[in-house]
Amino acid sequence: MAAPPNFEEGQSTYRPPKFNGQYYGWWKTRMHDFIMAEDCELWDIICDGPYVPTKVLEELPFSMAKTSKEYTESDKKAVEKNFCAKKILVYGIVPEEYNRISTYDTANEIWEALQTTHEGTTHVK
Repeated sequence: MAAPPNFEEGQSTYRPPKFNGQYYGWWKTRMHDFIMAEDCELWDIICDGPYVPTKVLEELPFSMAKTSKEYTESDKKAVEKNFCAKKILVYGIVPEEYNRISTYDTANEIWEALQTTHEGTTHVK
């Protein structure tokens, strides 16, 4: 995978790589590595979707999502992971790309939208 021509972006361990709409495959690999270095659980959330705290019921439907008031401390920490992953993705794109993903609520939805936009679907490939 070749780097973009005239690549002059500084390499920072604190800021995610910036995607300007070109060289998506190159950015995707760099973003994966950046996220894994931050916290490998973030990558799981991007790939699998966010953790949704649930409570067990004694009757159908037998479980349902908790309200935020019912969250335990561990639920709160797990839910925060989606927002951390989402923040990294949003900070790694330019405003034009942000307009594509601004309506999505989860890091998984953002990643899928970027991937579909710049790589197509598996059916198209």
